[in-house]
Amino acid sequence: MTELPSPRGAEVGRRIGVGLMYGLWRPRVLGAWRMPATGPAILAVNHSHNIDGPMVMGVAPRPTHFLIKKEAFIGPLDPFLTGIGQLKVDRTTTDRTAVTRALGVLENGGVLGIFPEGTRGEGDFASLRAGLAYFAVRSGAPVVPVAVLGSTERPGRLVKALPALRSRVDVVFGDPFEAGDGSGRRTRTALDEATERIQKQLTEHLVNARRLTGR
Repeated sequence: MTELPSPRGAEVGRRIGVGLMYGLWRPRVLGAWRMPATGPAILAVNHSHNIDGPMVMGVAPRPTHFLIKKEAFIGPLDPFLTGIGQLKVDRTTTDRTAVTRALGVLENGGVLGIFPEGTRGEGDFASLRAGLAYFAVRSGAPVVPVAVLGSTERPGRLVKALPALRSRVDVVFGDPFEAGDGSGRRTRTALDEATERIQKQLTEHLVNARRLTGR
């Protein structure tokens, strides 16, 4: 039996995130009401900076379990990230333990956070991995697009790897949507079609988010 990440731990992580993100920067959160108040949901977050995940954890209205690359679980960060309900994933292979645990989060009505681009990049959703489509089609959970904007605009003076202190970071939540076609099919074709559908929705959301925030 694969042990599932702790919902209570994720709530603790959310509270830590609230304190850190609002203490160090000035998050502006738009559309958080669009996130389903109950039941399973998948947050699909663009990824251009290391703080994007913690930022969403801190501003999302519900505790979130993010799939995070195993390389981040080093030293004291390993028990910390595990303790706050985050999921370690090996991106070099099909990590069955991570898949089982992520599906378990959704089956229990929790929120799963995914960076569908797989790795940090331009944050424009240009290249999606199939993982998001698999989780969405398999679980039937709605996908909520999330755009984090401004985290790479101004590097900090003391710590260049972080955004400038008290700089504004916008987090824009979009309308939830179903990734599957309603048939419940999980074939390669169905997943490819779901990936295309997801990419279209996420790209449109990013365009809207940039227009809304002026970034």
